[in-house]
Amino acid sequence: MSTSRLGLALAGAVLVSLVVLLPNKAEAQFGLRGGPLGVARFAVGHVIGMSRLRHARMAVRGGRYRSAALRSQDPRQDPRQDARGVERGQPPNPYVLRAAITAQAALSGWHGGRRPQGWWRHPDGSYGWVGPVFWPFAHDDLTNAIILGDATSLSLYGYGDIYAAIFAPYAATELVAYTAPQGRRGRRVPTAEAVCDASDTGGLPVDRIAAAVQPNELQRVALDELATAWNGARDTIRAACPTQVPATATERLGLMRERLEAMIKATDAVAPPLAKFEGLLDDGQKTKLDGLARERRAALAAIQHKDTQAAAACDADSDPRYDEKLQRQYEQLVQQQWPTNDIASTLKLDDTARARLDVLQDTTLRTMQTLSACPSKPAATPQARLTAVKARLETMLQAVGGISEALDDFEADLSDEQKAGFEAMGPKRGV
Repeated sequence: MSTSRLGLALAGAVLVSLVVLLPNKAEAQFGLRGGPLGVARFAVGHVIGMSRLRHARMAVRGGRYRSAALRSQDPRQDPRQDARGVERGQPPNPYVLRAAITAQAALSGWHGGRRPQGWWRHPDGSYGWVGPVFWPFAHDDLTNAIILGDATSLSLYGYGDIYAAIFAPYAATELVAYTAPQGRRGRRVPTAEAVCDASDTGGLPVDRIAAAVQPNELQRVALDELATAWNGARDTIRAACPTQVPATATERLGLMRERLEAMIKATDAVAPPLAKFEGLLDDGQKTKLDGLARERRAALAAIQHKDTQAAAACDADSDPRYDEKLQRQYEQLVQQQWPTNDIASTLKLDDTARARLDVLQDTTLRTMQTLSACPSKPAATPQARLTAVKARLETMLQAVGGISEALDDFEADLSDEQKAGFEAMGPKRGV
């Protein structure tokens, strides 16, 4: 299992590669017209043949996710490594463990958890939406990206999560289960608060930092101040955890904005103490601090073989017609195709409303390009990585804002009945 996780994460970027190809290259390979957006429309809405590709490995993987229990402790400290496909004595794969935890929670409220996987999952098997909770591992992802130089999970957030906000897979009764009082069903479906509390557990690795840089008294005080700010940032993000179920696409996009704004606020809060701490270190200590990122890469390399084929997914010359991994990623994207004709016929849209729907669809599809899933080379220092992380979050916040405006325009003249019909599209796709 662990061998393919990072490969699938990288393969998830192939669509972006296609979107940014020159139109003539795309047309030459696939016979497409309409430029990059036409390529995106094709990839999401018209690869019907590939949507029939089923893989036993995916079903087995999903079954294992369903059987995983939601734990309150840090999954990276789980000693039962053999049960997760990791050889004893090696560090557990954080991506596999996180995927197992979030998948169990994500699927438990979706049609009673009867399906082995959800169409809104990330390419690595994890989920950006768990019931009403968006970005459950937000604080850990900031820590990994800024301190450990590992932005893999952060880079996977984008089009798929926005699509899931518009076409939520949960019916209203299923979402209610996430915030219902603990009872017989509550034992099986964790509350939104439980998901938020259980997912962000790592915090700033103070002991590892101290062991690496061997701080003097003044530096240790600055490190403690940074740790305090880091805990405050976690509390800021947790405060944006939903206490009520977002019932509409507008409310879900609003929740996305709140969570993204909280994450940006968190980066702003830790920036000054991080700059102060780094500023007190000498060159040798800075090198040792940056060594934590190298250790992270080495640990992952020890449990994941390099997959050159998957790594080439971000190459503009990559051809998904001859790559099984990329075909599987196409299948997921086809599951996320826009049911435009179904929406237009069910809601009985007039020409104006249909044009506004097309604008909403195109605005959302463009996020494939602006929120590329291709991992970039991490910056050399934590401060530089923090700047890059904040820029990514601001780009996503801007994208969600633009889509919210397009959605408002689309729904402006719809009747209550039409709006209800639009909200029913997501759960219908999971039947």
